[in-house]
Amino acid sequence: MTQDFSPILEAKGIVKTLGAGAAQVQALKGVNFDLMPGELTLLMGPSGSGKTTLLSILGCILTPTDGSVQIAGRSTEGLNAEGMADLRRRHVGFVFQAYNLVPTLTAIENVMLALDLRGVSLSDAPDLAAEALEAVGLSHRADASPSKMSGGAKQRVAIARALAGSPSVILADEPTAALDAQNGMAVMELLAEVAKDTGRGVLAVTHDHRTLEYADRIIRIEDGRIVGRARRRDGEMTEAPSVSWGTAAPAEVRHASVIA
Repeated sequence: MTQDFSPILEAKGIVKTLGAGAAQVQALKGVNFDLMPGELTLLMGPSGSGKTTLLSILGCILTPTDGSVQIAGRSTEGLNAEGMADLRRRHVGFVFQAYNLVPTLTAIENVMLALDLRGVSLSDAPDLAAEALEAVGLSHRADASPSKMSGGAKQRVAIARALAGSPSVILADEPTAALDAQNGMAVMELLAEVAKDTGRGVLAVTHDHRTLEYADRIIRIEDGRIVGRARRRDGEMTEAPSVSWGTAAPAEVRHASVIA
C-alpha cells in the first residue's frame, strides 16, 4: 500500500538512557521513526533491542532523554507528566499481550472504562462502547466477563477498548504472543482491517514472523538503532536500500528486492 499522507506519528532523534553510573545503559541511540495513517506497521527485533522502550516513548508512557515525538500534529516537547497523559488519553490506544482487562467488569464495561478515562460523557459511553465491540465482531459477548472468554475473544475486547474514542494511533505490544496460531492470525487480520482507516496508524511490536503477511511496513531495530525498513509494494515486501537486517531478519524480508 502506498500512502501520500503525512505521518500520524513522528519521532526524531530519540535517545533513552536508563539507570545511572556504572549501570547506565543507552536503550535507544538516536531513533527516527514515523507511522503512516492507513497502514499496519510491525516493529521487530531481538530481546533487548529497545523495541519495548521505543513503544513506551511513542505511546507517551516514557519521556525520552533526548528527541521528541509528535502525534496528530501535537509535540511532546515541553510537556509535563500531566500533558503527556492528556496526549496519551486523547490520541493513543494500547493493546497488550496480557489483555489487561478488568476481570470484574463485562466486555462492554471494560470498553466504557477506557472511554471514561478519555473524558467521554457517561450518556455517550454505552453506545460508543457497543460500536467498538461491533467493530471487532463481539457484540454478542458484550455482557460476558473475561473469565468466560477465550484468549482470542479477550484480545478482541482489548482491541475494542483501544479503538474506543477513535484515537489517532493504536500501539500493540506482542498482540499474538499469548494466543494459539488460529486466534493469533485472527487478531492480526483484525488489526490489519483497523489499520485501513486513513485517519489512524497501527504499530505492533512482535517476534511472530507469521504476522509478516499482514503488514504494510516492517521496521527492524537492533541495539537501540533502526537497522532496516521494508514496505509492501504490489503485494510484495521490499527492503529499503542501504540497510542491514542482520542474520536474525526474516527471510521474506532479507531476500526482498530493493525499492527505488
